[in-house]
Formats: sequence, structure tokens, C-alpha cells
Amino acid sequence: MRRAGAARTALTRRGRWLLAGGAALLLSGALLGEQAVAQLAVFVLALPVVSALMVARDRFRPTVVRTVAPVRVRRGESADVALEITSAGRSTGATWLLTEQMPPAVGPDQQFTVTRLTTGRRTALRYRLVPRRRGRYALGPLRSRVVDPFGLVERSNPGAGTEPLLVVPRVQPLGAAGPLDGHGGEGSRRSIAVHGEDDVSIREYRRGDDLRKVHWRATARTGDLKVRLEERPWRARTTVLLDARRPAHLIAAQHDPDPADSLEWAVEATASIAVALGGRGHEVRVVTENGELEGSGRVPAGPLGAAPEELLDRLATLTPSAGTELTAGVEVLRRIAGDGQVVCVLGAVGPDDVTALVRARSGPSAGLAVLLDLGSFLPGVRGHRPDPSGASTALSDQRDEAAGVLRAAGWRVAVARAGDPVAQAWAALSGGPVAEPAR
Repeated sequence: MRRAGAARTALTRRGRWLLAGGAALLLSGALLGEQAVAQLAVFVLALPVVSALMVARDRFRPTVVRTVAPVRVRRGESADVALEITSAGRSTGATWLLTEQMPPAVGPDQQFTVTRLTTGRRTALRYRLVPRRRGRYALGPLRSRVVDPFGLVERSNPGAGTEPLLVVPRVQPLGAAGPLDGHGGEGSRRSIAVHGEDDVSIREYRRGDDLRKVHWRATARTGDLKVRLEERPWRARTTVLLDARRPAHLIAAQHDPDPADSLEWAVEATASIAVALGGRGHEVRVVTENGELEGSGRVPAGPLGAAPEELLDRLATLTPSAGTELTAGVEVLRRIAGDGQVVCVLGAVGPDDVTALVRARSGPSAGLAVLLDLGSFLPGVRGHRPDPSGASTALSDQRDEAAGVLRAAGWRVAVARAGDPVAQAWAALSGGPVAEPAR
């Protein structure tokens, strides 16, 4: 329960003009010696004072209890807000205009009118909001305002107290198509009981394998370099690399209530993939260009994807970084992915980024990459204005070059356009033909 802050009484624009006019009349009457003009000026000057006294007598001190259900909502879904207002003033009050202040990303301010609220009586107000931007927001405070009958003086109360609202990314269903089985490589499919050195499973050495895993006895026996497969219980593992660099995306302005930019698509795709794979028994870890999302960047394996809420909460407040390279994120990816599956959701990537990704992937399973067609996001971000600079063509060429290098290295690559469902890009990673966007 929160009580509104200190009230403030002030002249409206009409009241200020009337006060200036009265002062001018008083000065004119004094200079001209016209008593009637001076008397009229005194009457004009007295009006705002009388109005201020009338407004000051109307002491409306609202106490507000705000309830938000749910306090955590996915982007595009609705939340209901209930306001319970009780007056602590000494009079019944006139007609008050109430404004529930809202963050621009959540929606417009909510307007209400309350008439003659008696002391101790409660009034319930409700509204529904549909936030279009992920993030952490505060709803309120409730601002109250009353104006005298002449419109000269207003009494406003800035209000106090807010309630939090967390907007997490949407999670799109991926369906049955795509690499949802996500075999995380030999290391995630096997369960080995090691009773002796001869029972250790081995395989051929692959470029990028850790030399500490070399099985020297098998190497000496066969003449080919062999590496040891570690004992571990069956557990599918997936590491998702989310490219959240500001220079790699086309990002809508903060005042845009319904962003359709490439970063929002990438965040939503990451959330959808992580939750879907978690529901299939994968242990999912999420990495950005700055490293792993510490503490809450993991979805443990479980029959229902365990508890992805912490990951969604972390993604809800993820902001683009100013970094220009994927180096730190790729290094973490190389270290923690092991033989598990790797999925990359990428914006604009340069040759160095692609080369680093290819070198970092040492597991037996193919890497998966979703490349965003940034040119398709230009209309939504720039308001459908023409692109005289040819930026769209340059972005397409850069994307095609990156896709070619990744495919040549054995990666599966899908290209996603603005407005494409995440399931469409995911299905394209199953190894079927990938529809390239038209230029």
C-alpha cells in the first residue's frame, strides 16, 4: 500500500494569462488615473486567489494498492492491473483526473476519472496491458489532478509507489521438424563403464581435439593418433551462442513500442531453441559475445525442460553490447561445448568471426548456425524508407560469404528473414534444402 506524495497547487496557463492581464490592467489604471479600470484589475487578480482556495479545500489524498497479475509476462501476452484507491482526505472531493504513468515500451498512460470519493470508501480501477518490448519495468505512480471550475488553478499530486513488471522473450514452438533430437556427439550418447585401460572407448583424432585426451597406447598400437572418450552418463548437451553485438544488428529505437529488429528476433530464437531442447532432455548453456550468461544462462536437462524461467529472466534484460568481435564468446564456447551440439544465432559476422567459429568447433557433430538476413530488417527499423546506400546488398554479400565458409567446414546453415517463424529456420537446419532469401 502506497500513499501519494505531497500535493502541488499551481496556476494553469489560463490562470497565468489572467494574472498577467490583471497586472497590466492595474498598471494602466494607476498610470491613467482610472479608478474603474483599477477596480476591474483587482477583481481579475482576485479570481486566481479564490480558485486556489477552492482547490486547496478539496483535500483528496488517495492511498493506492496496485496488483499486477502476472508480474512476469512474455512479450505480446497480456497482464491485468488492478488499482484499489482509498481517500484519506477530509472531504468528498470534486471530480479528479487520475493518470497511471506507464513506461513507453509497455503502453500509453492510463486515464481515469473519479467523482466525489468519500473518506474511507474504496474505488476499484482496472486496465489491461500488452507489452511489446522485453525488459524490466515499473508501473505507476498514479498521478492525480483537479482543476477549479474556472480552469485557473490546478492541484496535482505526483503520486508514489510502483509495481514491477518483467517482460520476458516469447517462446515459439519449434515443432517436430529440425534437429530436435540434437545428438550431442559421441560424448553425449554413450554410457561407458570403465573397468580397465583396454575398455576405454577411443576414436580417431580430429583437428581441434584436446591433446590431453590422446590415448597413447592405442596410438602406438595402430600408428594413428587416437583420443580417449571420457566416461560420462548419457546426457545430450547443447551450447547456444547468441550474437548480441550492437554493430552486428539493426536495432529499433527505444521509443518504438513494437520492435521488429534483428536483435529481438535473435533473442527470441535463442529462448525458443533453449526451451525446446531443454524439454527434450538437453542440458542447454547460453553464451554471448561476452561469455556465458552466468548463474542463469543454463537450462538443466529435465522432462519439462527443468526450469527455463531463470534463463528467460536473464534474456529479458539483455542489452546489446558495444563489442565488435565474438572472440570472448567463441573462446568460452570452445571450452564448455565439448562434444555437445553447438547452435549459433548470428547477426552480421565478418571473416575473422567465421574463422574463429570453425576453429572452435571440435566435436563430432555438425555445428548449426542461423544467419540473419539483416537487409530484410531494414524496412521495419528505418520506417520503410528507401536504401540509397545499397547497405542491403552489402549485408547480403557478407552473409552469403559467411554461410559459404561455414558450410564448407561441415556446418548446417539456415538464413532467417524478418518475420520468419523461428520454427522455419530450425527446420532448415535439419539438413534439408535451405531457401535462400531473394535479393
